[in-house]
Amino acid sequence: MEPVSLPEAGIPAGNSSSVAREKFHVLLGVTGSVAALKLPLLVAELLKIPGLEVKVVTTERAKHFYNALEIPVTLYGDEEEWQLWKGRSDPVLHIELRRWADLMVVAPLDANTLAKVANGICDNLLTCVIRAWDLSKPLLFCPAMNTAMWEHPITARHVEQLKAFGYTEIPCVVKKLVCGDEGQSISVAAALFPPSSCRDVLPFAAWPRRC
Repeated sequence: MEPVSLPEAGIPAGNSSSVAREKFHVLLGVTGSVAALKLPLLVAELLKIPGLEVKVVTTERAKHFYNALEIPVTLYGDEEEWQLWKGRSDPVLHIELRRWADLMVVAPLDANTLAKVANGICDNLLTCVIRAWDLSKPLLFCPAMNTAMWEHPITARHVEQLKAFGYTEIPCVVKKLVCGDEGQSISVAAALFPPSSCRDVLPFAAWPRRC
């Protein structure tokens, strides 16, 4: 079936014109970690990079940590998935987003969504996009959780499973967490400026000239 355009959401169809494809499309996923507080900062910094167009897919729990009015790009959640589809032949949002994106970054990736993705569970818009992801395109994930959760043996298994799918881990950093513990959280700088091996997947012009 040919891709369906979504004019109200601004998503070009699969057979886009060259004008519509001038920008590099980044889909940013955000989950219910306290690190989601940094979403406005992450979006703002991404928008400073020439040639990028950004859209955000959020879980419902992530909405607790940021103000949607501070996100200056299109924001999609579970409600939009079900509002869009009314019957046969209607576009399916998680498939349209998969087609639109050139790159996906999940930052932060909380322990719950990490476990879901590792086990193939797709019960919301974000996990459905990931489950349907085109493995020829890069997907970067930035784990963020309390130290006790990070150090649980199953976390390492889940991270390795995502790597086995071909996804790239952006390592978290140790810092003081909102709960007061020392723990693992996303590094905004690392998410924006991953190692050179990750930068190779993007057009050269899309990345600042920074080591």
